[in-house]
Amino acid sequence: MIYLDYNATTPIDPGVYAAMLPFMEKEYGNPSSMCTLGRTAAHALMEARSQVAALIGARSCEVLFTSGATESIATAFHSALSSNPSKRHIVTSTTEHSATRNLCHEYETLGYEITELSVDSSGMLSLDALEEAISPSTALLSLIWANNETGVIFPIETIIEITQRKKVTLHLDAVQAIGKIPIDLSKLPIDYLSLSGHKIYAPKGIGALYVHRHTLFRPLFPGSQENGRRGGTENVASCIALGKAAELAHQMLLHEMKRECALRDRLEKTLLEKIEGVSLNGVKKNRLSNTSNLCFHGIQAVEALLLLDLEGLCCSAGSACNTKSKTPSHVLSAMGLTHDEVSSSLRFSVGRFSTEEEIDHALNIIPRVVQKLRELAP
Repeated sequence: MIYLDYNATTPIDPGVYAAMLPFMEKEYGNPSSMCTLGRTAAHALMEARSQVAALIGARSCEVLFTSGATESIATAFHSALSSNPSKRHIVTSTTEHSATRNLCHEYETLGYEITELSVDSSGMLSLDALEEAISPSTALLSLIWANNETGVIFPIETIIEITQRKKVTLHLDAVQAIGKIPIDLSKLPIDYLSLSGHKIYAPKGIGALYVHRHTLFRPLFPGSQENGRRGGTENVASCIALGKAAELAHQMLLHEMKRECALRDRLEKTLLEKIEGVSLNGVKKNRLSNTSNLCFHGIQAVEALLLLDLEGLCCSAGSACNTKSKTPSHVLSAMGLTHDEVSSSLRFSVGRFSTEEEIDHALNIIPRVVQKLRELAP
């Protein structure tokens, strides 16, 4: 199997699996218990929290574990909005992940005003429009740091400057950014940041939320765990896995950025040169080093995915969370692509275990599949 869908999910790193395994077998204590097993679990949980904090340049006390990024995002929204009940306005963008979009739609039914900022053909925000959209009634600005479909990276430092001037609460969906670009929250004054374990070689079902130590916080699930910030017994083994994954990502970050960029560029450049009627969706620069979203004019992406899968190659036509939806990619549509262009686009994303040999095989398979589909097209 040639796996080029790392933005959808990642395999568990062997080092991560080895770190979590003892807590699935012998070290099964409840971290809230006072017995030896409980204290061992609590200590390991503390270390995992420190590892996650180190990856993003935060303090351990600013990290709380969740079941994943969707819960983290929901918690950030709940905390920000319930902390400012008189403010009923949320600002976001048209290219957010469905976890944020669906949440905004839900709050809209509760009477909140939602402003979705549009993007240009490259997937970039208008910073002037962003500043203009924020008003005294704005309770929250929530933006994706790096887009999951195109890899486009928003200018976060400039966005933070705007939020500081406007004195508005800021939440960042950093699910795709974590482990792929350097992040140091000690130098970036934001309120909330969401991340997910299964994007950085940890298991599914574990995530974390960064909450700035001076940000007023209201839990989504009241309880005594996570220092009173999230009720429910911690998923210790998965928390340990996320901590180890964060440690490895921190160690490998710069090396992997360079290596993955070389693989991505080789794949992308060759496909653009080798196949007629192919165009890049997004920008060449200011995007994740592992992500390439290409439009293969004259084919249907759904059909291409089936044939590529038969050839042993995995990629996607957009967000994995929306794969079963019959609506076209809202991200590409927001960038101004036509329905046919959106329906002809594929996302390739490389990762830690991608090899040059896999890219060689992919460069043999993809042109052949595209040619076959074009020949069969009416």
